[in-house]
Amino acid sequence: MKSRRARNAIFTAATLICGLIWRMAPLHLPTVAYKYGGSALWAVMVYWLIAALLPAAKVWKVAAIACLVAVAVECVRLIDTPWLDAFRLTLAGKLLLGRVFALADIACYWAAIAATAAIDSRKR
Repeated sequence: MKSRRARNAIFTAATLICGLIWRMAPLHLPTVAYKYGGSALWAVMVYWLIAALLPAAKVWKVAAIACLVAVAVECVRLIDTPWLDAFRLTLAGKLLLGRVFALADIACYWAAIAATAAIDSRKR
C-alpha cells in the first residue's frame, strides 16, 4: 500500500511538472494541442493525486472521484465573485481553476481520466 501511495505521488509530481512545462514553456504548440493537452494533463494529475490519497481504492472509484472533482472545478468557473475573479487572474488561479467554463473541457478531462485509469488498472 505504501509503495502504491509513493508511486502515485511520484506520478502526480511528474504530471504536474509536465503540465507546467506544457503551459509555461515556449513549446510553440498548435492552439488545440496547447489548450486540450494542458487540460488533459491537469485531469491526469487529479487522477494520480486522488490515487495517492486513496491507495487502497479501486481504479473505478479513483476515476469516478477524479471525474467529479474535474466537473466541480469546471463548474466553479460559473461562479462570479470579486475575490474568486481576482484569484483567477493570478498564475495559481489560472492553473488550478481556469477562467472560462467549457463543456468541451469536461469531455477532455473525462477522456484523460479514463485513459489514465486504463493504464493504472494494468499496473495494479
